[in-house]
Amino acid sequence: MIQASNITLRLGKRALFEEVNIKFTEGNCYGLIGANGAGKSTFLKILNGQLEPTKGDVIITPGQRLSFLQQDHFKFDAFEVLETVIIGNKRLYEIMKEKEIIYAKEDFTEADGLRASELEGEFAAMDGWESESNAAALLNGLGIETDLHTMKMSELNGGDKVKVLLAQALFGNPDILLLDEPTNHLDLEAIRWLEEFLINFENTVIVVSHDRYFLNKVCTHIADIDYAKIQLYSGNYDFWYESSQLMVKQMKDANKKKEDKIKELQEFIQRFSANASKSKQATSRKKALEKIELDDIRPSSRKYPYIDFRPSREIGNEVLTVENLSKTIDGVKILDKISFIVGKEDKIAFVGPNTNASTVLFKILSGELEPDEGSYKWGITTNVSYFPKDNTKLFAGEETIVEFLMPFSPEKDVTYVRGFMGRMLFAGEEGSKKVKVLSGGERVRVLLSKMMIAGANVLILDEPTNHLDMESITSMNNGLIKFPGVALFTSPDHQFIQTTANRIMEIAGGHLIDKITTYDEYLDNDELARKRQISQFDAEDDED
Repeated sequence: MIQASNITLRLGKRALFEEVNIKFTEGNCYGLIGANGAGKSTFLKILNGQLEPTKGDVIITPGQRLSFLQQDHFKFDAFEVLETVIIGNKRLYEIMKEKEIIYAKEDFTEADGLRASELEGEFAAMDGWESESNAAALLNGLGIETDLHTMKMSELNGGDKVKVLLAQALFGNPDILLLDEPTNHLDLEAIRWLEEFLINFENTVIVVSHDRYFLNKVCTHIADIDYAKIQLYSGNYDFWYESSQLMVKQMKDANKKKEDKIKELQEFIQRFSANASKSKQATSRKKALEKIELDDIRPSSRKYPYIDFRPSREIGNEVLTVENLSKTIDGVKILDKISFIVGKEDKIAFVGPNTNASTVLFKILSGELEPDEGSYKWGITTNVSYFPKDNTKLFAGEETIVEFLMPFSPEKDVTYVRGFMGRMLFAGEEGSKKVKVLSGGERVRVLLSKMMIAGANVLILDEPTNHLDMESITSMNNGLIKFPGVALFTSPDHQFIQTTANRIMEIAGGHLIDKITTYDEYLDNDELARKRQISQFDAEDDED
């Protein structure tokens, strides 16, 4: 059990948290949600001791071990991968290192023998002899192949480092597990593995995530941060959303009834207060009026951008034809003779273990890269707008947001451009910000503003949900569902894919698998195929 008791955190004059009291108990998974800037990550830092609150205490059941997902991806660069995972259980790792030092001594004393015996007992009690195999199982489950386990962390790419740090947090069955955006940079297979791990995890989990499907799948409770308070709800994210909306509706309905009653009483008092025969009734109604109190309905601090892609022209029947497209990068064949035709009603999600394959394909289709072989042809009615995964170079200049967007606008009018910026929550002086100082989420919102202004009828979106908060992802999701054009996109967000795509393309080993289906149906069929493959291997083993 971990508990926040009267936690207050002030940043200058602003109170990020005010007298927060909440208890997280064993066997439950809590989704910590709130608008950008509400303090989700900060609250986790308070719980794990990285940050001291202005007032209040964090209480942990004595003897329980807390583990959290490290955010510094370079902290363990000097360590091997397997060792980095085992470091997640600090005491176990300390025992291992002390044992190594004792057994390496040339003048091994009786005291050393006694100490080694104590350490061996504690080591065995902590399941130390299985530590390497347990760490390896976590790594393999997250998609880190065995041949990488003995490499230095500094030799891994960014995505693999994230997986190793996640395995570190999960290692050794911690009593309390704190996870800040654990699905970021994970491929879909790793996310599915993590979902199953957390569903079966029997201790306390507190997780921050913008992935609605993930929260629905793993959470038993939702802890909602709003206006410096944390309100606890039973159920998953969808249940929280419905409950919170219902609560506001009930309060509004109750207030409406009270307002009608107030009006009725006021009219009676005004009409009969001067009437001697009715004066007692008027006085009675005055007392009743004084007792009526309206509920204080405080609007949420959440802000939803308005995302609406409206094509400037209707798309024709011929959209895109790709024939035998191939591309090799650094000696690795990323695309191998890929061919497909896109129809005017297609919204295609590109999936697969190698997300770089989709990125390379999108760069080719947007004209940023040339293919080694093959060709592609856009229809004459198409107007394509591209959202790159890595947008760093686009925002390196000195221009303001308004100046950045103006070249993409058909109307060279600042007011017209500011209208789109307002939809994306850049109001007033926000438009005067220089693009080079924008956060990741702000950059995404600027690029989405650009795409709305451009009026394209084909959208190519490479992980557009990265860096967005829950409210922006919801708006983006709804905007793409309503979009009457063609969309080619990637995203790690399960719900985003399921509710938007009507066609799934998987690139694996450079080859394309094309299925006209929903994402859930695709995953179900993929799971069935794997089970058949496993059964086939088992049968072959039995024959041998």
